[in-house]
Amino acid sequence: MTTMFVRHTVSDYKTWRKAYDDFAPVQKAKGVTAEAVYRAVENPNDITVTHEFATIEAAQAFAESAELKNAMQNAGVAGAPTIWFTNKA
Repeated sequence: MTTMFVRHTVSDYKTWRKAYDDFAPVQKAKGVTAEAVYRAVENPNDITVTHEFATIEAAQAFAESAELKNAMQNAGVAGAPTIWFTNKA
């Protein structure tokens, strides 16, 4: 199992969250098996998201997908996200 972490700042959490929730069918179609959203205590617009995948290949394909990039842009993500991948040990 591979977990993809994404950290980014959003301009407005409520707007971002609606777009994120609306994107759930695409996540599932692209191999996301579980997800979670976290907000920084000091800055509620500082978001970290986790997505779990069966393989690193599925995670990388999702991270590089045009659909994800468009969804993030439309959701008000400010600047480039930080993305990293981990395997459960």
